[in-house]
Amino acid sequence: MKNLKKILLLILVTSLFNRCTDHVDYEAIEGYQITSEIYFQQEADYDAALVGTYDVLQWLFFNIQLGAIASEITLCGGESATDYIGIQQIDDMTHYPENNVLRQIWQFLYEGVNRANYMEENKANIDFEGKEAMYGEVYFLRAYYYFELVKFFGDVPLFTEARLTAGQAGTLMRTPKDEVYAQIELDLQNAIASLPNSQSQVGRVNKYTAYALLGKVLLYQDKFAEAASALDNVIGVYSLVSDYGSQFLRFGENGPESVFEIQYSNQSNWYDWGCAHCSEGNYAIIMNGPRGWSGPEYAQGWSFNVPTEEFYNSFEEGDSRRDATVLDIEAFAATTGASYTEGYDHTGYFNNKYIPRAGESGGQTELNYLTNFRIIRYSDVLLMAAEAYNRGGIDDGLAQEFLNQVRRRAFGGDDNDISASGSALTDAIWEERKFELSLEGHRFFDLVRTGRASSLIAGFVEGKHEVFPIPQQEVDISGLTQNAGY
Repeated sequence: MKNLKKILLLILVTSLFNRCTDHVDYEAIEGYQITSEIYFQQEADYDAALVGTYDVLQWLFFNIQLGAIASEITLCGGESATDYIGIQQIDDMTHYPENNVLRQIWQFLYEGVNRANYMEENKANIDFEGKEAMYGEVYFLRAYYYFELVKFFGDVPLFTEARLTAGQAGTLMRTPKDEVYAQIELDLQNAIASLPNSQSQVGRVNKYTAYALLGKVLLYQDKFAEAASALDNVIGVYSLVSDYGSQFLRFGENGPESVFEIQYSNQSNWYDWGCAHCSEGNYAIIMNGPRGWSGPEYAQGWSFNVPTEEFYNSFEEGDSRRDATVLDIEAFAATTGASYTEGYDHTGYFNNKYIPRAGESGGQTELNYLTNFRIIRYSDVLLMAAEAYNRGGIDDGLAQEFLNQVRRRAFGGDDNDISASGSALTDAIWEERKFELSLEGHRFFDLVRTGRASSLIAGFVEGKHEVFPIPQQEVDISGLTQNAGY
């Protein structure tokens, strides 16, 4: 992670943590416990382990992609109907437990949990200044990994005291998601209690990041009063940038609107096609670019995650977010003389927030894009707070104000302010999330949590597709029960 990793830390973390695992019950080696007995004897060991716990964030590129592709606003795209078949199936709502993309998401998220738990089981080894604040970061990260697991899979195995070992194979059980949510809330409350208000290193989470994630977690459970209370702590701490599109450019990273970003870098220029997530670059970026590109500003890609024409045309007149969000490739090519090759499911539109841009990669170009993922922006906080105040029956006037702050930035003034209340205001807030946060990984999960997915997503089966299937490998190895309908 840029501004967070050092070469020494990479060496330490690689030796201890960089063990790609096939399932939750990964095969431990006897030397692993021996290593832990001689490790965590100095503060630098804890620093290295924390970097390793953050490191997993960089592997979660498919989480963001699927949050758009599984919804109605983009198509999978790619080269053909069999290109990344796991994603194609999710786009078509024909996915099933044998899905490599979902298996990878499961593996990576539990790798993050294991790394956090490794720090937890060695917390008492030594004391040093700042240790409690460091563990605030650990608890935040574990909460984030479990939140993603619940969003994707519903009930999931919950363990917090230590890593899983080979001896525990076959003993796992799925924990009801309400209990997992309770642990997520507890971790975030513990993080809030010990995290500082700000961090000296870019990319490290602070108290307000934890409040924002807690607000989101509570909103997903329809705990509106509690969500409003948590989000209140973030209101006014950050600010909206004046130019919406600028925050998705290189110079806009980690700006005043950024509450939580996953940091990527191309500084190492290291890559391995056998382990695409092992580089420090953002592998997802190459997927969003036009094929056969020859022209200015952008770079060649694989034509995945293509916005639909219906979505492009659904923006209101004068909404500055449309062109910052969606690239009209035909119009751009006509203006600049650029050329490209049409991919599968070509719509004429591309994801302009996370499109590959010229000169922003290195080493193996496909694997080393440095574009950060913006996970929580301040506009998201405002819209979550608006929803909590409105749906909780707390204060529609304040909900309108939060919503209209976002709209005034989009339209350059207050002529498009919303004055609705009650359920009409709820609908307006939900619609605003569609345009403000589109292509950032939120849409599918917003539709699911608000009960609108079956009416908007083609092929979505109510009672089944709210969650994804537990990877078949987990069912076979660990004996986990499968989600309904799969």
